[in-house]
Amino acid sequence: MTLLQTELLAELASSFPDEIAWRNVADGSAMTLDRWHRRSNQLARGLRDHGVTKRDRIALLIGQDEPLEWLVSYIAIHKAGAVAVPLLPRLGAGELARVLRHAHASVGLCSGAPEPLRQSVPHVFSTSDGTWEGLLSVDDGAAPVALGADDVADIMYTSGTTGDPKGVVVSHGSLATTERVPDHWLGLGFLTASPFATTSGSLLVCGPLRGGLSGSFLPRFDPERWLGAVERDKPVAAFLVPAMVELIVGSPHFASADLSSLAVVNVGSAPIATSTLQRFGAGLGGAEILCGYGMTEFGAVTAVPLGDGGRHLGSVGLPLPGVEVRIVDAEGDEVPGGAVGQVAIGGSRRPRSYLDDRDGTDRTWVGGWLLSGDLGRFDADGHLWIVGRQKEMIIRGGHNVVPGEVEAALFEHPAVAEAAVAGTPHAVLGEDVAAWVVLREPTDLGELGRFLLDRLADYKVPRRITVLDALPRNESGKVVKAQLVRGAEPRSAP
Repeated sequence: MTLLQTELLAELASSFPDEIAWRNVADGSAMTLDRWHRRSNQLARGLRDHGVTKRDRIALLIGQDEPLEWLVSYIAIHKAGAVAVPLLPRLGAGELARVLRHAHASVGLCSGAPEPLRQSVPHVFSTSDGTWEGLLSVDDGAAPVALGADDVADIMYTSGTTGDPKGVVVSHGSLATTERVPDHWLGLGFLTASPFATTSGSLLVCGPLRGGLSGSFLPRFDPERWLGAVERDKPVAAFLVPAMVELIVGSPHFASADLSSLAVVNVGSAPIATSTLQRFGAGLGGAEILCGYGMTEFGAVTAVPLGDGGRHLGSVGLPLPGVEVRIVDAEGDEVPGGAVGQVAIGGSRRPRSYLDDRDGTDRTWVGGWLLSGDLGRFDADGHLWIVGRQKEMIIRGGHNVVPGEVEAALFEHPAVAEAAVAGTPHAVLGEDVAAWVVLREPTDLGELGRFLLDRLADYKVPRRITVLDALPRNESGKVVKAQLVRGAEPRSAP
């Protein structure tokens, strides 16, 4: 049996009405399954009473400090038959205005009502001025709107690390689950700090609930808050993006923190060095670290199966049920086993597309396969390893350099807390290899270069290493390398 998200919540609320669905770690507030279901019904009816009809687009810009209101709003938009357009509150004014013009939203649900939203969206309801609360109908019965698997659920915008964000059309069917409602509610905790408005965050809206777990959301991540939440609340599972893992491992309190409640930690949304995962695992006291891979253009693609026991630590696992993955060359032909190529994704899941961009859709989805733009390889056991982005490949004097390989070598140095590698313009070589690092302790950069020469071919070793206090990241935790490259001066000699 396939359950849409709205149907799943209704069944869970019927079976376990008084169990906690989600908690806000910051203020201790909590929402039961029954309250989530009924309050989202009220908001869905309020939206319908306000004139929202099926397929209308609703911009969702409620901030991370109000995760429960965000969750109510997201499900209510679907129950009203409308299309959610989740947006990150930290978008710059210009970027937010461009996305809103592209999305053509007729209603906005927000915190604080930023000016670009009021200028672009006809009807805005904010949690800060009472208008969001005023939308709630007194009737908490289900809104009479029929939804099908092919109906559009969301327009999710890509992170924009390699260009302008693109709107991806997501159907209800691609968010549905084939899992049954659990027979009993475990009530154990699942901790996350990843914004729900990202692809990885949206997968967690109902994800923990399918296993009978109660979600806990940490609105503002820092490693000390996260370590404190684990010690205090004793969750059995957690989700982290690689940037969070790097910061946790670098915390002076990591070695002494009691993290023994954790049985599983899922890591996803960006590549991460195996050496970092090894350091993280050493401090967890036996918890399994399971990495996964997904894209806004597809959803979840692969995951390391539970019980792997660290045998494939650093890989992103095996294709999920109904998903096929191939590694292909520039002509679209499969490469030999173990070779690096572009990751192509297919399978039985409903295909997605770019909003109002037929050319972009046709370039990305070719012959039934999504060309991810990611470089990867399969190991002998069929586990997928992501090594970098095709667009980020550096061609230095005719030699191909994959930034992820250089970053992995940098992370092996005990003083390196964060690292990013990218190509910079060079008058003779075309491109040169540059690195930016955040250090745990003062380190001689010449020694760091010699350390890399022991691990990499000489043409892969960065000629320039810049020390920063922090790397620029978006809200998904991905490094925005374009900002680093823009700040680098062109080189004129090898």
